[in-house]
Amino acid sequence: MATTTSLKGLIEENTMPAAPELVLREDEGALRCVACGHRCFIKEGKSGICRVRFNRAGELRVPAGYVAGLQVDPIEKKPFFHAFPGRDAMSFGMLGCDLHCSYCQNWVTSQALRDDQAVSLPHMCEPERLIDLAREYEAPVVVSTYNEPLITADWAVKVFEIAREHGLVCGFVSNGNATSEVLKFIRPYVDLYKVDLKTFNDKNYRKLGCVLQNVLDTVVRLKEMGFWVEIVTLVVPGFNDSEDELRGIAKFLVGVSCDIPWHVTAFHPDYKMTEPPRTQVSHLLRAYDIGKEAGLHYVYPGNLPGMVDQRENTNCPQCGTLLIRRYGFYVIENHMKGSRCPRCAAVIPGVWEETPPKKSIGTGVPYAVGL
Repeated sequence: MATTTSLKGLIEENTMPAAPELVLREDEGALRCVACGHRCFIKEGKSGICRVRFNRAGELRVPAGYVAGLQVDPIEKKPFFHAFPGRDAMSFGMLGCDLHCSYCQNWVTSQALRDDQAVSLPHMCEPERLIDLAREYEAPVVVSTYNEPLITADWAVKVFEIAREHGLVCGFVSNGNATSEVLKFIRPYVDLYKVDLKTFNDKNYRKLGCVLQNVLDTVVRLKEMGFWVEIVTLVVPGFNDSEDELRGIAKFLVGVSCDIPWHVTAFHPDYKMTEPPRTQVSHLLRAYDIGKEAGLHYVYPGNLPGMVDQRENTNCPQCGTLLIRRYGFYVIENHMKGSRCPRCAAVIPGVWEETPPKKSIGTGVPYAVGL
């Protein structure tokens, strides 16, 4: 417990009062946090399920003033395929999560207060510094990621307020266990929102730490509120890869909007889930076919670059014209004319530049940034 105890103390020293929109007062000094779907009832001296939002003398204290992860990522890594293709995103994360997924690929930050093996120390910084870096690296997008951004939304908004002043677009990479209150709070600053729809089985969702319906409700709310939404399902053999489950996800997404991009990505053993094998190419292709048969216009197999034929590309759903050719996180060709197909002029849903780069600005490889 020594590592997590000392880290807990360090985190508690770097906090700020919660945004008023994200806390409700209860009886006898208790507080109700509404930053995520758990809606934790937090008594004096206690913390919520995330362990980073806590009640100190009747005030909800939340993370502020640091990052635990900071790097320039190709925006395709988030993954956003229909927003600023070929551009970079300045990506920052803090510590903690409201879930405890056994296969988490960002566990060194998300599980830092639950697991002594998860050692990711915070680096102090001001919001202005992050935006200075985004501008220095010519990244038009700033994204809160690596941990669950909902539980650190208060400080993310401080960053995004400055980002907006400089004309930058902001995004969340999230598990989607949101509340109507937190989505209303971030909406003035956040345009891009990626949701991990991890499974279509409520029992399995409860093993990860939340309930399926709340994530589904979040996806619906995001679309209704005008966020640009992309969905990721990590296809884990034996966990969520049955045909019925994949068809359930595809049918649900079509019911929300057939224009939502669905990324079906390959699993590799990680963290505490080491027994399932890696996802085979054939399983991703099956998921792709299921999505297309259900009526989704954009389905993207991921994590196996160059192994899924032309399915990493974006094509016009009206005339079939190749719009964007990709290899993994790298854009090889971009033929978009603003938001339209160059051949039939159909509007392609997304967040596009009027004069986009014809291919990726960088190498398509993430790289760490020092403060």
